[in-house]
Amino acid sequence: MAEKNIYGNTPPMLGAKNLTDAGEYDTDVIFYGIPWEASSTWGDYTGVELGPKQMRLSSARYSTYLPELDHINVEDHLTFGDVGDVAVNPHNVPETVDNIEGFADDLWSSGKFLVGLGGDHSVTYPILKSLTKTGKKVGIIHLDSHYDNNEEFEGDKYARSTPFKRLYETEGIRNESMIHTGIKGPRNKPENGKAAEEAGAVTLTINDIRAQDDLRAYANEIYDMAAKDVDVVYLTICSDVLDFAFNPGGPVDGNGLNSYELLTMIYEFGKRGLCGMDYVEVYPMQDANQNSAHFVSTAVLYVLAGHVQGDHHNK
Repeated sequence: MAEKNIYGNTPPMLGAKNLTDAGEYDTDVIFYGIPWEASSTWGDYTGVELGPKQMRLSSARYSTYLPELDHINVEDHLTFGDVGDVAVNPHNVPETVDNIEGFADDLWSSGKFLVGLGGDHSVTYPILKSLTKTGKKVGIIHLDSHYDNNEEFEGDKYARSTPFKRLYETEGIRNESMIHTGIKGPRNKPENGKAAEEAGAVTLTINDIRAQDDLRAYANEIYDMAAKDVDVVYLTICSDVLDFAFNPGGPVDGNGLNSYELLTMIYEFGKRGLCGMDYVEVYPMQDANQNSAHFVSTAVLYVLAGHVQGDHHNK
């Protein structure tokens, strides 16, 4: 069993093939971890770098069968591989950012569907900077309570509160196709909303979502906004888009989505077509039962089920 693990007692995500020593990426989906915590942690709210390990450990409990989605068994249609984790250096932020980007360069060149396991939200910037180097114009569906678009945090321009500011500045990202979705609450500041508006990004608040009579139809509207005048759409999910009642291992934010609402939306996004996704900001040290880490398996499977049912795996 040990030789099948990614490291130690940590198995590949969702029973994936271990590709850590493989010479080629011969699966349809590639999982990878980014065990990174940058600056701007509040108080003792820390440990997000343990997220990839706990997500993988929790995933061992699950199959890939979803009876509620037309009895689809995702692994009947897609093969899974896990390439392990990006090498990070807690003492050198720019080096780590470069490492993430370089790791992603190799993965994006494979043309596979990529699933990144964070880590904090700062990892999304180098992942998507790498994607733009393929020559594709990128739209982004950003599910989060917060904009994460600060200019910097105590001099660190790569802090977890800054990645979307860096993406506003990145050639190849169409800001007007960057959809900040689920935004809410007083941990945002006036300058965050202003920065998004000035960049041309779209803000959809929790109230915009809750006002909808048809969540599936609205999810398709969101996708249309993200897909306008771009080549690919990427999905990034911060755990705190969920209400803390559904996310005990994430930042403490109320008035969020419930798990059904989130799964309904991302399933629709998957059906329309995504090039990849990440799931970030899971804090195992805050969550005695690891509920938040367990939920990641279901979220990823809903996206992949949509990917299959939209027939994107055959393209």
